[in-house]
Amino acid sequence: MIRLAIFLALLAAQAQPPAAAPPATDAWPSYNGDMTGRRFSSLTKINDKNVKNLSLAWSYRVAAQNAGPIKATPLMLNGVMYLTAPDHVWAIDARTGREIWHFTNQSTGGIHLGNRGAGIKGDWLYTVTPDCHLISLNIKDGKERWRQKICNLDQFYYASAAPIIIGNHVIAGVSGDDLDVPGYVQSHDPETGKMQWRWYVVPMNAGEPGVESWPNLEAAQHGGGMTWQPVTYDPELNLLFVTTGNPQPVIAHVNRAGDNLYTASIVALNPDDGKMRWYFQSSPHDTHDWDATQTAVLIDGEFNGQPRKMIAQASRNGKFFVLDRTDGKALVSSEYVPTNWSLGFDAKGQPIPNPAKHPQIDGTLVNPNQGGATNWPPPSFSPATGLFYVSATSAYSVWYIYDAGKNPQGWGGTDRGGWSEYMLQAIDYKTGKVRWTHKWEGGGLSGLLSTAGNVLFSGDGSSGNFVALDATTGTPLWHAGLRTSVSNGPITYTLDGLQYVVVGAGDTLWAFVMNE
Repeated sequence: MIRLAIFLALLAAQAQPPAAAPPATDAWPSYNGDMTGRRFSSLTKINDKNVKNLSLAWSYRVAAQNAGPIKATPLMLNGVMYLTAPDHVWAIDARTGREIWHFTNQSTGGIHLGNRGAGIKGDWLYTVTPDCHLISLNIKDGKERWRQKICNLDQFYYASAAPIIIGNHVIAGVSGDDLDVPGYVQSHDPETGKMQWRWYVVPMNAGEPGVESWPNLEAAQHGGGMTWQPVTYDPELNLLFVTTGNPQPVIAHVNRAGDNLYTASIVALNPDDGKMRWYFQSSPHDTHDWDATQTAVLIDGEFNGQPRKMIAQASRNGKFFVLDRTDGKALVSSEYVPTNWSLGFDAKGQPIPNPAKHPQIDGTLVNPNQGGATNWPPPSFSPATGLFYVSATSAYSVWYIYDAGKNPQGWGGTDRGGWSEYMLQAIDYKTGKVRWTHKWEGGGLSGLLSTAGNVLFSGDGSSGNFVALDATTGTPLWHAGLRTSVSNGPITYTLDGLQYVVVGAGDTLWAFVMNE
């Protein structure tokens, strides 16, 4: 009996998911650096005292047709950097910027708005293409191993999110909200590309959970909720966190009364079967194109004197949320820019939309605008400061309905802009209060990176500078002119004892180094 008990205990221990790995220092192996979404590095060679001495190491310009600005976060493993753009993947020497190989997808169409990056498992790289394929490449030479179709071009889907690898699952989402089609996220076998499961954001069958939040099943089946940002993951809970897009029709909304679950939500799924465990809706019945696809960031810390496993999001609608990530219950609901579209928060901590601020035929003034209080550029969270950093906008615009019929399709409305202001916001996760603000002279949002050296890296809007700030106070410490706006999220790593920081601006990747 004793031997049997020992055997069963060992078997149970082996079945437990692995503990969360600390962020790598000699690599940047996934979109956010690790599975937490924090974009925080424990490196300290570059710090608030010496960051003024950063110097340029190299630059690499993507000379590919239709590549557009670099929106992808590059990955770095074993001295090689992997960069993506729509229909393109490059391998670059992380020490010198020398190109090693270049893969080009022979596109059959799709929307080439941007590509967020790649995922890597072993010797294989995974990325998506605008023409709706998930592809696997050999990281040594860029040769294609397989490709799998993940969406339908004829329905105006396209693919742009960086795949995230969780164990034996390659997790991929979809983009596109022009033809009132359902959003979903799916898992693929990393060896063969075969689809393992698909989870639809909106109910697809009668009797499914959430169908009661739509006027009828047909409205739900065409309800949108695109999953165009990378997921995050807690290995101890074995939960992946999907952030979902806006409902459809997008602006005109008379034919979709209800909360429209599970659009504009943070949703916890089991990565092994794709089953939903809990949800929290950041924007019930969204009417302003405020998808809630912004990164859901894992925070392990103290809350009300007790250790908690939390998850936080600065949503596009201007609201900031901290949830208990074991069950999705709200701990903090606040706003990080002034908003005027809601009537407060309900008992669940979810915003209560103000019908007077829905788009109107004769217009209504709303903050934020259609771009949102933030958008796709990734935020950062520093365990060292306890601050959640987000690139933010306070912007008023007038929202109109131009399809006043009873069954609008597509968009059926839009907004026209007015005053706007761009800034960095540092939010105390325990209270939801903005601890400090740093305003920019120009417009535009940037991806962020924080480090244990008390440095926060960001772009400064349209002024074309890469900036380092004191992560505790927001005081500027250093900047470098890049000639155009920062267009992705920065990364950092060490090679040969030197710490590098790499950022994309327009069609160029810039690498800075702290020499001894």
